[in-house]
Amino acid sequence: MNTNLISKRLELIKPSPTLAVTAKAKALKAEGKDVIGLGAGEPDFDTPENVKQAAYDAIKSGKTKYTPVDGIPELKEAIVKKFNKENRLNYELNNITVGCGAKHVIFNIIAATINPGDE
Repeated sequence: MNTNLISKRLELIKPSPTLAVTAKAKALKAEGKDVIGLGAGEPDFDTPENVKQAAYDAIKSGKTKYTPVDGIPELKEAIVKKFNKENRLNYELNNITVGCGAKHVIFNIIAATINPGDE
């Protein structure tokens, strides 16, 4: 009987290269080196107050449940307006998808367009 409570799959998981690069950049900055970190997609500024307030208001109003995988309609509408106003690009809501980060979006793109065995 296996008394090890950790699965073999878990042993295959390696540390995140993204976080390793981010840690290296942080260490170099601490040494006084001029570094532009291209690891984790974290901004180099605090969350703006209006974003914090909007998140707080959303929580207070009960917006704490699961949302559609491709984004809530209000967010997609805001993205369509942003692209139109700032970039002069015209999109419809069905052209917009929202993800929780670049890796997740890239995974979704690959899963949606590539079949097993494709090269």
